[in-house]
Amino acid sequence: MHMKSLATMAAALLLSAAPLAATAEELIVYHGWSSKAEVAALNILQAALNEKGHTWKDLAIPHNSGVNVSIVNMVTGGDPPNAFVTSDPHIFRDLAGLGLERDLTDYYKEIGAADNFFPIVQELSTVDGKMVKVPLFLHIDGMVYWNMDVAKKAGVDPTAWKSVDDMIADFPKVKAAGFVPAAVGGQAFQVGYLFHAMVAALAGPDIYDRIYSETPDPTAFDTPEVRKAIEVVRAFSNEATPESENRPWNETTNTVIAGQALFHIMGDWMKGEWLAAGKVPGVDFGCEVIPGALAVPVTSDAMGILGGQPAEKDKAELDLVAAFVDPIVSAKANQQKGSTSPRADAPTEFRDACNQVAMDAMNKPNGAVKNPFNVITGDWNNGIWTAMYNFWSDKNQTTDDAVAALKDAYDLTFN
Repeated sequence: MHMKSLATMAAALLLSAAPLAATAEELIVYHGWSSKAEVAALNILQAALNEKGHTWKDLAIPHNSGVNVSIVNMVTGGDPPNAFVTSDPHIFRDLAGLGLERDLTDYYKEIGAADNFFPIVQELSTVDGKMVKVPLFLHIDGMVYWNMDVAKKAGVDPTAWKSVDDMIADFPKVKAAGFVPAAVGGQAFQVGYLFHAMVAALAGPDIYDRIYSETPDPTAFDTPEVRKAIEVVRAFSNEATPESENRPWNETTNTVIAGQALFHIMGDWMKGEWLAAGKVPGVDFGCEVIPGALAVPVTSDAMGILGGQPAEKDKAELDLVAAFVDPIVSAKANQQKGSTSPRADAPTEFRDACNQVAMDAMNKPNGAVKNPFNVITGDWNNGIWTAMYNFWSDKNQTTDDAVAALKDAYDLTFN
């Protein structure tokens, strides 16, 4: 009798567990994040997905590996990812053409997320009138993070810089104190980011948008403001040390953390590396946008999810979306990565002074522009990166040479 009761109870338990097992899915997640801070943020997202009853199968190709991955080819080649990191609107259009777009507009309204995304996040998450992206991390590209101890030893005050010229004027003093003024890794990616951040800062949104556009205006390269941005890139390249060649961005940031260099200009994802090293904002490091910036580029790191899936997989993908944009999950993940939550209603205890700097910059009227990945094709972006990296690497190239190379990249891409 006792054994019969146990058997009956076991059967009942199995039956009660069956619906959960039937809805639990393995989701393939493609991304390119690999630094300590990035992985810490991903761990929070993965735990949130696991709490929904699903499992995360990692498909990771680090973005600094030099490997170019076609998401559309991955999708059409069999065993596609269910979620994939991209901000490129053209990829979402390609997926729509294949009948694999997933419009999340109504779902965001259903779960109460739509009205709580910052306005620029709503804009960056929308392609052709539909919200198709899952906003994860909100960044400012042109941020300056400096080592306070190095600044003190060198006798410079980054908070006193009112312009990029003020910044560069302190380079000799920093070098005389035995430090590298500006840390930059010798990669097309990092040089490209420095360039578009400087174009936004020095030329402002109108000229920036003439370059980083689906229909670019190559005459913008001849403007004094863009020429100035190119000259600033040269000033930075002149300070590059031999070991900076091919050095990833996070290792470059760590030269500043280790006290070898004064500052690094990159996205505010740098903060995640400082925090992972146990450093405290306002004590060990300072942060600001590029001095005197007319505008800052805003990155909304985002995922897409695959449409056209069976009902069970589709439901699991929506569970992933709900987990990732949850205000508490989002706040915790962004704290780890060094970014700001895309949700305005995220708990404020996960924000710090550097988050406030970023939010102030984004809220400046006409002071934010879109990261190139949110606007232009990969071919045009790579053309700009290649031209500027060649200029960076070849000290004999002049500003005129760089302008000519950028125009050639335009001709190659569009003509």
